[in-house]
Amino acid sequence: MIFAFSDHIVPRGMRLLRAAVAAALVAGLTAANAQDSPLPPASGFLFWTPAQQRVGYRSIEKIFPVRIVKRGGTVSSLPNAGLPFDVSYEFNGKRLNTAGFMAANNVSGLLIVQGGKVLLERYGLGRGAHDRWTSFSVAKSVTSTLVGAAIKDGFISGLDAEVTTYLPELKGTAYDGVRVRDLITMRSGLKWNEDYSNPKSDVNRFGIEPLPKNGEDPVEAYLARLPRAHRPGTVFNYNTGETDLAGILVARATRRHLADYLSERIWSKIGAEQDAVWMLDRAGEEFGGCCLSMTLRDYARFGLFFMHGGRANGEEILPSDWVEAASAKQTPSDFGKLGYGYFWWIHPDGSYEAIGIFGQSILIVPKQDLVVVTNSAWPEADADRFYAAHDAYVSAVRAALRPGSTRSN
Repeated sequence: MIFAFSDHIVPRGMRLLRAAVAAALVAGLTAANAQDSPLPPASGFLFWTPAQQRVGYRSIEKIFPVRIVKRGGTVSSLPNAGLPFDVSYEFNGKRLNTAGFMAANNVSGLLIVQGGKVLLERYGLGRGAHDRWTSFSVAKSVTSTLVGAAIKDGFISGLDAEVTTYLPELKGTAYDGVRVRDLITMRSGLKWNEDYSNPKSDVNRFGIEPLPKNGEDPVEAYLARLPRAHRPGTVFNYNTGETDLAGILVARATRRHLADYLSERIWSKIGAEQDAVWMLDRAGEEFGGCCLSMTLRDYARFGLFFMHGGRANGEEILPSDWVEAASAKQTPSDFGKLGYGYFWWIHPDGSYEAIGIFGQSILIVPKQDLVVVTNSAWPEADADRFYAAHDAYVSAVRAALRPGSTRSN
């Protein structure tokens, strides 16, 4: 589900990233009645038809259990730049503009913000400006940001704190000696198989295992049984289960649900225009790695909040060095030249990105004071042709916004 602007990298191991979510929903949730409502059934979340995606992705709270992320009393302004903006570029032998890109990539929302002003805001697939849209794995970057907030607030002592300090039930497992920084950079050392083609892989099993009878969190219970493959902090290995574990850690440390803590520390302070909603797992807790629904402009507000150092109305929500470290290459990844920060993907040119399957993205380009948000409903979770199309469009936008360039109207 990852692309690089220069390399068009789409790793096979990221296919159907949230298969475990779907499995959990099949096991524990009640589907909407398709005969009485146009809403798609919960049981087919990752396999909805294009028509179902258009309705379902903007109606998550009507299909799945969620917890509300309450906004604050003030909406921050996102003023319009006042000039028409578009790009014209070549891709696969065709001349395209924004409308052509959106049609080809099933885009439901596209927002380009530079210097705090909206250059372009477009909607498609029947979506309007007030409709939320699910994030898929964009939520991972939000969860790691909550780790930073919890450190700032003193709930977590720091990145070198051990995971078992906050999740003591994991003592005596492969998590002994694993630090918080290892967890949010995918370097815990746990032996984990993210192969979606293998029905016995960890990613295909951990969401459908029977609920523990002792009331233990099912994610923790599964991860606690796995052995160690590498010394903590040494080897990158993408692990969907551990993104949920990071959310559990924040919830335990703060003694708050993730949605409540997100509301308290970020959502109520950045001027979000609507409440967000966060999908819940079988244990009734938020998926730390998935499925936070918000409006297009609120995606951008979160991106701007992060790009501007994690400050809201002059208040430092995150440690002063958090954004710089989170958006830097903390470790090489398995995926070509892409690096990995704190649940953010790092591009070679210093831009960084939160990415979710089916075409969700918050791209942040600090050198150009630029945030590009894309929400989509791709017919496949991730495929080279869609990433390549997104790559080409974003490259055209960035080229048009470089100093000295003539914008195409």
